[in-house]
Amino acid sequence: MARVPTGRLKRLARLAKTSATTGVALLRQADDVATKVERTTEVLSNMRGMATKVGQMASYVDGVVPDQHRMVFEKSMQKLQSKAQTSTPSDIRRVVEEDLGGSIDELFLEWDDEPLASASIGQVHRARLPDEREVAVKVQHPGIGEALEADLDNGVVVKMAIDMFGMRRLEADRFHAEIKQRFLEELDYTLEARRQAEFAALHASEPTIHIPAVHQSHTSERVITSELVSGKPFTVAMHAKEPQRALWAETLWRFVYGSMVLGGVFNADPHPGNYLFQPDGRITFLDFGCVQDIPLERRRTVVKLHRACAAHDWETARDAGRAMLHTQGGPYEERALAYLMEILRPVSESPFRFTPDYVKGVVRNFKDNFKDFGKGESDDGFVPLPEGMIFLNRLQFGFYSILARLNAEVDYRRVEAEWLSRWEEIEAAQA
Repeated sequence: MARVPTGRLKRLARLAKTSATTGVALLRQADDVATKVERTTEVLSNMRGMATKVGQMASYVDGVVPDQHRMVFEKSMQKLQSKAQTSTPSDIRRVVEEDLGGSIDELFLEWDDEPLASASIGQVHRARLPDEREVAVKVQHPGIGEALEADLDNGVVVKMAIDMFGMRRLEADRFHAEIKQRFLEELDYTLEARRQAEFAALHASEPTIHIPAVHQSHTSERVITSELVSGKPFTVAMHAKEPQRALWAETLWRFVYGSMVLGGVFNADPHPGNYLFQPDGRITFLDFGCVQDIPLERRRTVVKLHRACAAHDWETARDAGRAMLHTQGGPYEERALAYLMEILRPVSESPFRFTPDYVKGVVRNFKDNFKDFGKGESDDGFVPLPEGMIFLNRLQFGFYSILARLNAEVDYRRVEAEWLSRWEEIEAAQA
């Protein structure tokens, strides 16, 4: 395969062309939309880095692509969810040997040059350690660091994210530094290994949440080695019988919101390829490169908001929403609070079944708030999103879209009561 293109101008030109080709095809409802989307998929896959990330997200988040082209786009982009373009065996071996300080034959008893999976930043290989334990070794694509920095320096990733969700241009400068920091962290596999171990410790008592153990002896800045795991991919899991899908939906809810409240962290990359599904309701969670901390005060607000919605205490819920979004009254506050109440319907109306239409409505509401407010033309009470909220929304849209595809009725109020009951211990420890 060709190596990752790293030149800033070259990547900018390719991204600009890709964005224009897709946009024109979708908006004009052209007969050749399938061909144009297929070409776009190929460009995004070959470029990897932020280009692949944006394509992957558009392929599974409901409400991003117009309904009339959804099936065409999703079918074409499925390859980005499971396997992007791969790097050559020689290039991958070179990265491993440089980072781990030895030859492949010295480091591993067995090594498979055929990757198990390939994504935007790296690809995964099956191997066996000298002590005969089977492992999965994730290795960065050569040149991906330069490619990612080129995308971020161009500001292309900010523009694409803003365009995808209809956010106002005025948000670009505020979010650029936050987005850049999060995505550049994904290049440091030692940081990811530490986060993976922290998530494993956080959920050690949860029987349905499995996080692979990291082998630190074979981990470095560009290589991370974990226990090898197996399970059903999302494309298979979404067609299981409903009782099985319901168990998985419960586990996802427990992992996402339990991590936020109990651990003060969340994994901001809800990519379907990051989950492996087990028959007993367990899910193995992979890839902890994009993780964000949540301040204690925001965690308190999240707890207050969820508890109030569960109890139908709308006055308290709205107070918590004002505190979370830092609103200051006016029409914008009303719309922003309505949006919060909407995304917490799975709690207030539990048991709840996620559907694509519901998720599309959530995304549409978010887009409309930025379309209708924040223009600086009137006193509408608009305030920018607080720091850290852009990735929380990325998680919300992707996570909800996955739950919609699982299509199961779940008592989410009961599920989160489990971790809410443990919140008192955290508050007591802070006293």
